Amino acid sequence: MSILQRTTSILLISEALVLSSTLYSKVFFINVQVAYLSSLFVIVGASLAYKKMVITKVDSETYEDDRDLLDTIEDPHGLYDDEPINEVPPEELDLKTIVKEEKAKIKTFSVSSIKHGVRGSVSMYRIVPYIFLVLGFIALKNNNILDLSVYLPSLLIGIVVGSFVSKEIAH
Repeated sequence: MSILQRTTSILLISEALVLSSTLYSKVFFINVQVAYLSSLFVIVGASLAYKKMVITKVDSETYEDDRDLLDTIEDPHGLYDDEPINEVPPEELDLKTIVKEEKAKIKTFSVSSIKHGVRGSVSMYRIVPYIFLVLGFIALKNNNILDLSVYLPSLLIGIVVGSFVSKEIAH
């Protein structure tokens, strides 16, 4: 089975489950449908934007052999790096040299780092799904049909389906 066929079957099965909510009530269905599509679009859009960014960096060969974002978040100061620890007694350490070395390691904001961060977050694949999410929520609220006890759990359906679809798209 091809990637397109698997993705289509996942989407059709999940949409059939969402459509079955019309048996309960029309308001229930609208809440489920808007929440499902919103979260699905956000997850798939984010994965497509990330895939596009990675492919662009690999094609242009501008990637750095540096720590990835997750390592930077989990260990911002590099405490768990594989670099050897200086086991010199405290009397023999030159504190001024150590401070200068550590200051040199600290990265400041530069135009290129800001550009890199903005490129990943300001993508049509990311912006359009969030606009859909916000406008869908506002539309439900303005029409007095928003039911948070239905809407919030329904976001999970889109997240789960979106993760499966994103996994298929990534290959």
